[in-house]
This record gives sequence, structure tokens and C-alpha cells, in this order.
Amino acid sequence: MNFGLTDTQQTLKKTTRQFLAAECPSAEVRRLMDASGAFDAGLWQKMAEQGWTGIIFPEEYGGSGMGMVEMAAVLEEMGRALLPGPFLSTVLLAGSAIAYAGNEAQKQHYLKAICSGEAKATLAILEESACWSTDSVHLHASFAAGGYLLQGRKLFVPDAGVADFLICAARLGGALALFIVPAGTHGVNIKETPAMDSTRRLHEVIFDSVAVPEESLLARGDRAEETLEHAFAVSTVGLVAEMVGGMQRLLDITVEYAKTRKQFGRPIGQFQAVQHMCADMLLMTESSRSAVYYAAWAMSEDGPAEHSAALTAVSVAKAYASDAYREVGNRAIQVHGGMGFTWENDVHLYYRRAKASEIAFGDATWHRERLAKRVIDRQPVKLENEVAAVV
Repeated sequence: MNFGLTDTQQTLKKTTRQFLAAECPSAEVRRLMDASGAFDAGLWQKMAEQGWTGIIFPEEYGGSGMGMVEMAAVLEEMGRALLPGPFLSTVLLAGSAIAYAGNEAQKQHYLKAICSGEAKATLAILEESACWSTDSVHLHASFAAGGYLLQGRKLFVPDAGVADFLICAARLGGALALFIVPAGTHGVNIKETPAMDSTRRLHEVIFDSVAVPEESLLARGDRAEETLEHAFAVSTVGLVAEMVGGMQRLLDITVEYAKTRKQFGRPIGQFQAVQHMCADMLLMTESSRSAVYYAAWAMSEDGPAEHSAALTAVSVAKAYASDAYREVGNRAIQVHGGMGFTWENDVHLYYRRAKASEIAFGDATWHRERLAKRVIDRQPVKLENEVAAVV
């Protein structure tokens, strides 16, 4: 593995930062936080023209055909800018699911629309338990004349308010199934719910006897399980890359503040306690960056996520970054003192994103348990022998 970005990847990262600095500065982020769905159609179209909405999808569907590392580089800059809107839910959640499991007609219709910026989408999986495991999916799907009938409720669905279609996880005859459902379908009721992060809206979606045609079925059974595994892996890598960008921005803001804020006649950055907190922030940021770029590389190199060790790297990255982003936010607020809590200061906006991102796609505990389960599943005989020896 090359431990540094290539010249092309560095250029992509630099141009992304320049674009977002011009098009989505802090004032624009705050404006979008008060806008409907935290979404701006003009900004979305400009992002599509940059090729971001199709960055990891094949050129035959209007994508850029780039890899996971390039995606991580772009998402890091998006996290640094605290970009609002449905990029993560559209491109990484819904888009990667369609790219993985969709038939040619579905890719031509839906994936092309995502790549061109014509469509926004999301994935509805969480229910009452708020657990990311597919075992927690209970929304009922049944066969009906000419298609299927969906009945139930989904919670914490990101960006559903601005989505043109949703991918809904349900149970069809006891097996997991994924359906593509246009947001305007009769019986689909979407209601915004309170969220920690105002730049990324959450919704309750009620499916009240929603009839969908046969061609809406994206995947069923093992194929549906594999599709969600893949979509979650892609989305988790993207989310952690965003988290790294947010950590870096918090570090930059905090160091700059420590250089200018004076106490006892000198900058507070000269005090050892403040230096230690900034050093901790740097360590956690760089460690998270290494973890996420390795995970992105592993997914690109090892092939389909469900058949590779890449999932381990993804879980390691998310488990570490979930704790790290929160702690970087804690230290940033401590260095800023009371200023860090005020609405006028951007630090608290990043802290809100940190707390929301911490639990998205599984928190640190969830991923550590997942890692432990993989270790046990891979070494059943050795584990049995060790237990017998102890007994």
C-alpha cells in the first residue's frame, strides 16, 4: 500500500477544498441549517457538475469511475466544511446499493439520475430498536396483484424529506427484501423528527399499505443481506472520512484560537496544559485518518466487502473515529472555554456532527462487538480448545 495520496488524489482533495470554501462557507452552512431539508438545489447541481454524485460509479451510468480512496478524499473535505444535505444518503447509501444489486434497467433509471444530480435518495432501515443489524428489520411486505404491498414504519431515515425515492428494507415471506419506492407514492408519509445535527435531517417514514410494482424489488434473501452489508461498508468509510475532516477543522480552529487568546499577558497556547490538549487532538485526528484511508484502500483492493477482510478495517476505523471525534470536540470546547458553547462559535456545530456521526452505522461498542464476533467465528476450534484447557 502507498501510504500517501497520489498527485491526482491530492489535486482532487485540493480542488474540493477550494470549491467548498467558495460555495459552502460557514455562513452558508448556517443558512442551510434553517432551510427546508438543509438542502440547496443550486449547490447540489454544482456538486453534480464536479462529478461528486457519481464519483464511485461506472462511467457507463454517468459516473466518474473513481475508487474508494478518491471518495474518502472528497468526503474528508466535505466533513471539514460541514457540508449539509443528502450527499451521504444519496450517493453512498442508496447509490451503492443500486450499483451493487440493481439490474440493468434499475441502474439506467435510478443510478444515472443520481450520477447526474437529477435525483436524491436515501435508505430506510432503522425501526423501533434503532439497531443497524438486519435482524431488526420487521416492516411487513406481502405479495399483491402486479407487485408488493408495504406496511409499517421506519425511523431516523436521513434526508427523506428531500429524497425523490427511498430504498426500503422489509420482510417478504420472512426473508429480507429491498424495495425502491418513489417518495410520492400513495401511502408514503414522511415527517421530520428532531435531530442532534441540524445539517443532516432525520425523518419518520410511514408506509401505509404502499403498493409498488414488481420491478421495484432490488434484492431479496441473501442478496439483500449482501447489498446492505456492502452499502453500509461504503457509507461507513465515507462517514469516517467526513469525521476526519471535521476533526481536522476543529484542530485548526482550536490552535488558531490558542495562538490569539491571551491570559496573564500571554497566549494560552504557551501553557502546557493547552498544548497537551492540542497534541491529543492531533494524535486522534491523524490516527483516524490512517484508519479510514486504509479501510478505503482495503475495500478497493479486496473486492466485494462481504467476502473480504475489508469489513474488519471498516469496523476498526469507525470504532476508533466514533470515540476520537467526540473527544476532539471535547478538547476543542475546553480550550475555547465558554466561547465554545455559544451559538456564534462554529465549534459547537462540529460537536453536534460528531455526536450524530458517533452512532450512525453503529457506535464504537457495536463495531467492537462485531469485530469480536468475527474473531470468534474464524477460530471456533481454537477457542473451544482454550476453554477446555481453562476448565
